[in-house]
Amino acid sequence: MKAMILAAGRGERLRPLTDTLPKPLVHANGKPLIEYHLEKLAKIGITEVVINQAWLGHMLPEQLGNGERWGIEIHYSQENEALETAGGIKKALPLLGDEPFLLLNGDIYIDQLPDVFSALTTVETENLDGFIWLVNNPEHNLKGDFAFASKGSTKHAGDLSLNGQPCFTYSGMGIFSPKMFADLPQGSQPLGPLLRQSIVQAQTFGCHFTHFWCDVGTIERLKMLNHRLLSQTSKS
Repeated sequence: MKAMILAAGRGERLRPLTDTLPKPLVHANGKPLIEYHLEKLAKIGITEVVINQAWLGHMLPEQLGNGERWGIEIHYSQENEALETAGGIKKALPLLGDEPFLLLNGDIYIDQLPDVFSALTTVETENLDGFIWLVNNPEHNLKGDFAFASKGSTKHAGDLSLNGQPCFTYSGMGIFSPKMFADLPQGSQPLGPLLRQSIVQAQTFGCHFTHFWCDVGTIERLKMLNHRLLSQTSKS
């Protein structure tokens, strides 16, 4: 299975740090955010990673190289202007191939990856568009995004719903089939409408991700993450 890390966004809310760095190269406890992802992907045996790039995108290969430091092969998908999530995936499809792939937002931090191979099996067995992980609603998204269609599905793979309670937040992590993006026109396209359509058609499943997750979208959240990682380092 290949993975794609979304790294093309401008990172307005992380300015002034992102005036001179692409968002995934912002440091948390002395290390670029994206490198935490690469370490975890290599650890579970993923050997090919696609990274899209736009804002200050040349800095990504300068920092990460071809991936040999982690024992992986990195391919870069250059966007002249950020194409949003679905548009970026559409452009990268020739690099991603025909099989379902793992998608990670480049500006999130997690202590550990979810069970990606179990999710992959679910997508392939059920011939789904995708499988996403939902997290408890953070303060910046208290209304949430999606609910589980049946009780008890928070612990196991289950249908999702646009309505219902409780609602959870899309984590920025998922397994997606290339067929979900095949008919999209080239150009800027958000993922949200496509994902909601797929959920209505019962073509995207999901489950609850309960490990530590942080959307590092603001200076305040970055400070919080730095404090947490520094505390962990001092204890070890």
